Amino acid sequence: MKNQKNILVTGGAGFIGSHLVEELLAEKIWRVSVVDDFNDFYAPALKRANVAAHLADANYQLFEANICDNETLRTIFAENDFDAIVHLAARAGVRPSLKQPKLYAETNVNGTLNLLDLAREYNVKQFVFGSSSSIYGENEKVPFSEDDVISRPISPYAATKAAGELLCHTYSHLYDIRTVCLRFFTVYGARQRPDLAIRKFSQLITDGEPIQVFGDGTTRRDYTFVDDIIGGVRAAIDYDRSMFEVFNLGESQTVELRYLIELLEKNLGAKAVIDRQPMQPGDVPQTFADITKARELLNYNPQTKIEKGIEKFTDWFKQEIANRQSPIAN
Repeated sequence: MKNQKNILVTGGAGFIGSHLVEELLAEKIWRVSVVDDFNDFYAPALKRANVAAHLADANYQLFEANICDNETLRTIFAENDFDAIVHLAARAGVRPSLKQPKLYAETNVNGTLNLLDLAREYNVKQFVFGSSSSIYGENEKVPFSEDDVISRPISPYAATKAAGELLCHTYSHLYDIRTVCLRFFTVYGARQRPDLAIRKFSQLITDGEPIQVFGDGTTRRDYTFVDDIIGGVRAAIDYDRSMFEVFNLGESQTVELRYLIELLEKNLGAKAVIDRQPMQPGDVPQTFADITKARELLNYNPQTKIEKGIEKFTDWFKQEIANRQSPIAN
């Protein structure tokens, strides 16, 4: 029935993507198609676990494909009448991008271009792009505003996200594709990627292994709970007030790294072993989102302070450990 809308979520087996898919399927008004290539950036089994519950839903279909494979993407577009695209697939992470800049450019720039051009060709009129707070670079003005200059990124990852936003603006201007770019600020929560600090630290603290702390622990991040992020993404799918917009999605609260570690210690019931390291190239000293615009135009209203968010995350994490350690039922 055409009352049911068709949406494509790239990276829909990943951390943020799988949460979004879960939300869309629960609404019962979407036919959700996911493109994910299950690459080895981290264990593909974790992504397969993320989608396991979705596979049984009649309103869900999964395509194992790379966004750089334009011909496969074209087949998917030809066979599905998409009303909207949420593009979350990307090579992620600042530090890995320093080692593989060409791979990051190919995936994050050319892959985004493939999707935008297919949106043009197949007349998809709503395009939501997952950007990143890293594009602000070493921004001295805080909090970071969408109007701030982003022409000085300090990592290949950040540069590719800035390029993606520019491509979105170009296609919006030329082809009347309503495009919303969402700058995510350090998202965490259940199913978080294992390379990200909160989950990585939790595993190391639990195992009694040292955690590497780059700098003196005073770097600050605007940690954003995944449920709040999904609220912003969901609002962006319906946004129709202008043809191109950029929004910060953060908690608008900065947290020092050493306080984050204290919260993890408290909730995990274990002490961290600190291995101090020098600051890393590409890392920024702080991120801090001005979310005034998102509040006004998306009705974005984050609810989860870091103390509650870490409690929720560690409850999930401890359950994950228990599940791994329990014997498999015969």
